Amino acid sequence: MKKKIIIDCDPGVDDALTLILAFHSPELEVLAVTGVNGNVSLEKGFVNIQKILSLLQPGQIPFLARGASGPLRGESIHAHSVHGEDGLGGAKIDLQEGKEWWRLFPGPAEELFIQMAREHPHELTLVAIGPLTNLALGLWKNPEGMRRFKEVVIMGGAVRTKGNVTPYAEFNIYVDPLAARMVFESGLPITLVPLDVTHRVFLSPSVMEQRVKPRLNPCTQFLIEATGYNFAGQKFRGQAQLFHLHDPLALSAVIDPQLLKKEKIALSVETRPGERYGQTQEVAMGNDSKTPKLDVGLAVNSKKFLDLFLSRLGV
Repeated sequence: MKKKIIIDCDPGVDDALTLILAFHSPELEVLAVTGVNGNVSLEKGFVNIQKILSLLQPGQIPFLARGASGPLRGESIHAHSVHGEDGLGGAKIDLQEGKEWWRLFPGPAEELFIQMAREHPHELTLVAIGPLTNLALGLWKNPEGMRRFKEVVIMGGAVRTKGNVTPYAEFNIYVDPLAARMVFESGLPITLVPLDVTHRVFLSPSVMEQRVKPRLNPCTQFLIEATGYNFAGQKFRGQAQLFHLHDPLALSAVIDPQLLKKEKIALSVETRPGERYGQTQEVAMGNDSKTPKLDVGLAVNSKKFLDLFLSRLGV
């Protein structure tokens, strides 16, 4: 049976690649896609979701809902240096007038979460690959409704490694630490896919040259444009030597849970201003036995993941 999923995202190049992976995976049934402020503003990200759906033209039309336009507390920050001003690295995708590959949900994302979890109790997986604001709002409005999810898979955090925004914090958590703390402490069945494993999965010049370049199609062309890969210089946008596939790994952990080796760890999130703002910290269980444990990915089969990811792009 196909796994029913909702994807909550902030596209973002790797979010867009995750959507491509999801709709090209026969193991999954994508019932809905929701947007949240993060890599780019909510409005830019919402348009980007529509662009990717227009590129994919899915056979089963998903619901689409707007989520939070900012964090629960504080100012928005974005990641234009990584994803470009538009969030898709300037990749060109045209939206066709009069043709929509989605069904617009009339309410906010958190209401869609609760409605779909009620319609599919303990069958749905929520894949959160942006800041966790929408999930926190769902928990605030209807915690029992959110507990009808079978699983919540989250890309976020840096548990036993350095952050990517500060030495301590990973971007998705840093954007809205208060929301992350609410979600981590909720008791939901969470699998966390942190930088500890996502920094081990990436596109490299050799992969682009040997595997992507010979198999050009609309999805691989988008991959090249969105990551800003330059075949002459053999570098990605910003002269980067690698492009990490953070969000696609989180989705792949739904497709094949055996990709990750996980440990049950209780985590707290630092919400106080200061150098450790947004840090995900392990909780010593002797000090706070009430803190729920999460299934945290700490090792990954990188080759198996990359083969899966590229195969779904037609490579």
